[in-house]
Amino acid sequence: MTTDSDFTQSEHVTHTPAPPITDLNGAYGVVQRLRNRLQMAVRGRDEVIELMIIALLSDGHVLLEDYPGSGKTTLAKALGDCIIDDKPDDDIVTFRRIQFTPDLLPSDVTGTTIFDPNTNRFFFRAGPIFAHIVLADEINRTSPKVQSAMLEAMAEKQTTIDNRTRKLDELFFVIATQNPLDLAGTFPLPSAQLDRFLFKVRMHHIHREAELEILASYKARRAGAGADLPRATRTEICDARRVIENTVHVAPEVRECLVDIANQTRSDARILQGASTRSLVLMLPALQSRALTRVRDYVNAEDVEYLAKYIFAHRLELAPGTDTVEAVIKECMAKPMERLARATLKR
Repeated sequence: MTTDSDFTQSEHVTHTPAPPITDLNGAYGVVQRLRNRLQMAVRGRDEVIELMIIALLSDGHVLLEDYPGSGKTTLAKALGDCIIDDKPDDDIVTFRRIQFTPDLLPSDVTGTTIFDPNTNRFFFRAGPIFAHIVLADEINRTSPKVQSAMLEAMAEKQTTIDNRTRKLDELFFVIATQNPLDLAGTFPLPSAQLDRFLFKVRMHHIHREAELEILASYKARRAGAGADLPRATRTEICDARRVIENTVHVAPEVRECLVDIANQTRSDARILQGASTRSLVLMLPALQSRALTRVRDYVNAEDVEYLAKYIFAHRLELAPGTDTVEAVIKECMAKPMERLARATLKR
């Protein structure tokens, strides 16, 4: 399975249980359904949509650095609308938005134990983090204590409340945002938490044509345009993750290239803190998912080159006066990518 013709987009009927996803054709069908609905809801953000789908299928999280009104909430809600909860849980919903503020408490995010005087018992009231898709809006405006609570949830898919650990859903996916300009009264994310995000995506203003299209289709989208497009179930997305992990091939040369890039960042005098081993581990499923979105069952050099800046940029700490992080990453990648290209030609 290496060409476009090998993939077929399967039809999905939301009213009956869908067959399990067992191969890359089925996984690609999930990608197509997510892509079609998101592109209908959010115009001019095709690259960000692709990165969201890749992160979702890679079991990662995304940090968006954007301007107010750039469509982050619309994108997150649209992603939540793409998913059918075929295994409903009383405590877990499809989508939740958390507005982070300086006075927010960890219990406001994770939930708390409440005493019921009628039954003389305590019961747990789940917080907004118990959702499939969580929009953490302006995450750098809250205190380090709340950020730490988010860190445990993102890293381990669980929360600890009153010395009791509660599991989050397998699909748990965080989209966090921060404003690149308004820094007053913020708490910058520490390196440990930045490292938990698979991607950091800097969103820019969309092109003139896309903006005109948004204005022209405003009424249609408010009326629910695209609502009839097929969606994906929670189980299908989780199945697709496993299929991608087990089926999309990652050659040893690709893994060697990733380690060589990381070593280049660690030995470069312009970089105070290089790429972590965790970033390489998280990059593997992201590369596999990206290969699937490009209709391939193997990872190639183009996947590495495309995703590197989104995975490494927020993890590197540069020395003062250094060039942009993208330029430094490109230079660190040059020799490893050349070796990878030579190894690929020899095969």
